[in-house]
Amino acid sequence: QVHLVESGGGEVQAGGSLTLSCTRSGNSATTNYWAWFRQAPGKPREGIAGVPIAGGPSTYGASVRGRFAISLDNAKNTLYLQMNNLRPEDTAMYYCAAGQTRQLNPRLFPHWGQGTQVTVSS
Repeated sequence: QVHLVESGGGEVQAGGSLTLSCTRSGNSATTNYWAWFRQAPGKPREGIAGVPIAGGPSTYGASVRGRFAISLDNAKNTLYLQMNNLRPEDTAMYYCAAGQTRQLNPRLFPHWGQGTQVTVSS
């Protein structure tokens, strides 16, 4: 079982930055891809960034490309999401997930953290 714990959420003004972290523990032998998703109230869960656990090119959703950066530190079993130039529409619960595909489709990821809230005020 893979256990994921997110941290780093909070409230920030538009134009500001936040860095989210996700720490992985447990048996991750069946997963090779790590990703960030988000979900705003009344909206479907959206894939925003992903990266192979073994390293390699990252994938970004169109809404965050150029503003957000995903990175990982395998020595610390930690995934990061650097979020810059935040906008009110980035307000959502942010989740990290582990799976076996680079497709940012939430239905393809079996392991999820509990989420961390990001609120961007205008």
